[in-house]
Amino acid sequence: MYNAKLASLANCVVFFDFDNTITPFDVLDDIIKRFAVDDNWVVFERDWKQGRIGSRQCLEGQLKSVRVTQSGLLKYLSGIKVDPKFHKIIDLMRKEGLRPIILSDSFTWVIVNILAKNGIKGAEVYANGLKFKQGQLIPSFPYYNPACPRCAHCKKKNLKKKNIRGEVIMYIGDGLSDICPAECSDMVFAKSGGRLLSYFRKNQKLCVAYNNLEDIYNYFRGLDR
Repeated sequence: MYNAKLASLANCVVFFDFDNTITPFDVLDDIIKRFAVDDNWVVFERDWKQGRIGSRQCLEGQLKSVRVTQSGLLKYLSGIKVDPKFHKIIDLMRKEGLRPIILSDSFTWVIVNILAKNGIKGAEVYANGLKFKQGQLIPSFPYYNPACPRCAHCKKKNLKKKNIRGEVIMYIGDGLSDICPAECSDMVFAKSGGRLLSYFRKNQKLCVAYNNLEDIYNYFRGLDR
């Protein structure tokens, strides 16, 4: 864990989780609950939370219960707002020539559309794939790592691709899928009440707890002062 006080963002690479980090709630969970035609998804959710299955198997099973058209899902996503401080965080990063990198166990199509509706440009997004077929959502997992089946998207793998020697790796997240990449980072911000924070505290690992992105914005703004 990086202990020295940072002078600026200039030598950092900043990674963000998406659901319940950039957004104020878990959008993917809400999509499943809102558009499910039966309760079969609940069994997969329970087994995933208890560690019996990984998130890929969970998502594959849950999406079989979901029925929504592409236009219907776009209409829903048009009402999703990101944390208002995310815009200001991007502005601070842009001044240092940085762009945010989003690592998510959700779907790129969902994330890109939410970002666009909120007027956010320039973020790199790494997540799972999604196609539509006769009202069904068909997932794909281009970043799945069979050697680490807990996650549908191996965030650690994509984080390490960006890990350039000499840079400070920051990770900002909240949940189970954030544990692996956070453990590979120099500085971790873990959301209050989330499983990432619980894991780090249980294992006596250093991290910074935050309530929302206003805390992250204030930290970033305090650099260079």
